This record gives sequence, C-alpha cells and structure tokens, in this order.
Amino acid sequence: MKNLTLLLALTIVVFTANAQEQAEEKENIKQVIQTAYVDGLQNYVSTIDEIEAGFHPGFNLLGVRNNALTKFPIYSWVNSVEARKKKHPEGRPEEEKITCKYKSIDITGNAAMAKIELYQKDKKLFTDYLQLYKFEEGWRIVSKIYHRHQ
Repeated sequence: MKNLTLLLALTIVVFTANAQEQAEEKENIKQVIQTAYVDGLQNYVSTIDEIEAGFHPGFNLLGVRNNALTKFPIYSWVNSVEARKKKHPEGRPEEEKITCKYKSIDITGNAAMAKIELYQKDKKLFTDYLQLYKFEEGWRIVSKIYHRHQ
C-alpha cells in the first residue's frame, strides 16, 4: 500500500510540474506573438529589434491568391513596417489599433502552433495560424497562414 501511495504522489507531482511547464511555455509564446507580431508588425509600437527577435529570419507568410501559393518573407514585412513607423512614430493610431484573441496554443516539444484572431475595434479581420519553434534564444515565429474575414 505504501508503494501505491508513493507512486500516486510521484505521478501527481510529475503531472503538476509538466502542466506548470506547459503553462509557462504558452505564456512565453503569447509574449513573443504580442511583442513581435501584434505590437510590432500590426501596430508599429515595438522596435525593429523586438520584431526581429520574435521572428526567425527564414519566416514566410504563406497565402493563397488566384489559386496559387504566395510567400511574403519577414524582411519584406519589416521593411514595410519601417516605412509605416516613419509616418506614425507613436504606432498605429489608437482608433485603428489591432487586438488579438488567443484561441489555442498547442505545444509538442520544441514545436508549437498558435491559433489567434485579430480584431480592429469589434471587427474580426483575420484568423491566423502561427507556427513556432523553440531555439536556444527562445520561441520564434517561423511561418504563418491565415484566413481573411469579410
């Protein structure tokens, strides 16, 4: 009976530690998405260094246009944000700010997928699927696919 009680207690401790680690990793992923993607690429508030820290240099935004797959690399997106930051040094005007709702984050080892929704005011603009890998420096967004809402 002692062995069974000990095994049960050990199982609970391991399960609790794994759940806590998963929760911490999800918060780390949310922080990367918020800083680099939402505040950076969408609202032009984060610095270019903060944006680049959250995206892998090989990142591509993948889309479908005229039944063909399109690619938009991160360096092109960063260049367009730099131009927007010159016009709006304080970021996107408050009435145009983009907000994010986290629908799900799934983590397996060093790979993760986040499903998020982007809103402007109360209007849903996009559902995004962001893929991330955990590198030595932390989680980085490596690709994105999306659906634009009408």
